[in-house]
Amino acid sequence: MKSLKLPQRPPIALDKDGYLRNMSDWSPEVAELLAAEIPLNLSAAHWEVIDVLRAFYQAHGLSPATRPFVKLVARDLGAEKGRSIYLMKLFPGNPALIASKLAGLPRPSNCF
Repeated sequence: MKSLKLPQRPPIALDKDGYLRNMSDWSPEVAELLAAEIPLNLSAAHWEVIDVLRAFYQAHGLSPATRPFVKLVARDLGAEKGRSIYLMKLFPGNPALIASKLAGLPRPSNCF
């Protein structure tokens, strides 16, 4: 089992793909550690997307796959930020997967 080590805290359990096993373990510090493993330095632009994802999960109980993720960001942060190219620059590879991981959410069920 993978885990993250935080100073003065017990290790945080991760699943085989690096997602938190227990969502209540999430904190901004945990997100920073997860990002460092990618490697990715979180900026204000990353945090606003993470906040949108966390609010969506809290309201609906699911992590959006790629297309709904892009639409969600466009709805909440504006058309300029709700574009695949913008999100790919922030979260290289698969933005929906990476952003969900950093937000402490479960892996979107229909993302590969």
